[in-house]
Amino acid sequence: MASPSAPFVCLTLVLCFVVPSLATVYTVGDTSGWTMGTDYTTWTTGKTFSVGDSLVFNYGGGHTVDEVSPSDYNTCTVGNAITSDSSGATTIALKTTGTHYYICGVVGHCGSGMKLAVTVAGSAATTPTTPSGSSPPSGTTTTPTAQTPPTTPSTTTVPQSSSTALSPSAAVLVTLLALFKFAMV
Repeated sequence: MASPSAPFVCLTLVLCFVVPSLATVYTVGDTSGWTMGTDYTTWTTGKTFSVGDSLVFNYGGGHTVDEVSPSDYNTCTVGNAITSDSSGATTIALKTTGTHYYICGVVGHCGSGMKLAVTVAGSAATTPTTPSGSSPPSGTTTTPTAQTPPTTPSTTTVPQSSSTALSPSAAVLVTLLALFKFAMV
């Protein structure tokens, strides 16, 4: 026979597995993917990006996904990437708040529209940090700021590309919990 605390323990375990799985996976450009001719400013409109979410870039050969500085983003300067990938399927975990900038590192592609700025908001489980992991002097209050690129309103309907998936471990745990409950009856 199960102890009275068994349901509480099971519920706690389920919550521990389900909460991290609530992150959203965004496919950049929806079905068009990461390519020239897609308006990524319009694509971001109406989406709320949070710490823990992921961006999935799908693209063919001849393209890259480069994370760049705001200056390199604005001028489409290639060759100074913070990170770069050319695998054809790049997944980027959004780990920090603020605006993150991505361009295609092939000369001329950024100027043809292959650029994306994503503003990431914090989540309830995150706290702002100071640069280099240093802490501010005692008695000092820091306030995180985010830069939002200007957007142009549009009447174009953009299909949703986000999904919230249940992690495999959470699914297994929920299944085991259900089986345990039925076995107790």
